[in-house]
Amino acid sequence: MAAAAIIPHLNIEGASQAIAFYVTAFGATELARMPANDGKRLLHAALTINGSTVFLHDDFPEHVFPGAVFGPPPRVGGVSVTLHLVVDDCDAWYDRAMKAGATMVMAPHDAFWGDRYAQIVDPFGHSWSFAHALAAKA
Repeated sequence: MAAAAIIPHLNIEGASQAIAFYVTAFGATELARMPANDGKRLLHAALTINGSTVFLHDDFPEHVFPGAVFGPPPRVGGVSVTLHLVVDDCDAWYDRAMKAGATMVMAPHDAFWGDRYAQIVDPFGHSWSFAHALAAKA
């Protein structure tokens, strides 16, 4: 696992299905999978996506402390973070994610700040964006 300053840790309803989606949509590589004692959920999993590590686990609402607003996007009513990927070809990453079942937020376009940029939501409610510098593809 590559060292990183920040590793996102996603709370997901259906972590095993999410891993399959990330492999198909983002070319993820599964590094580790730890099942929970109930045999149905994943306590922890680690992936690499585009050279970076991402952790994920199934939702365990029985272990959330009272008053916490923590859980998978469908349970908490959305997300406040977009996971951004700097990629070699924004359009290709976007197309692959859409074919795998993502929902379009913003189609690929030439953004005013100089990137080719797109944004999607995965089937589990997490927001992702893709970009490459326009000068890099010219």
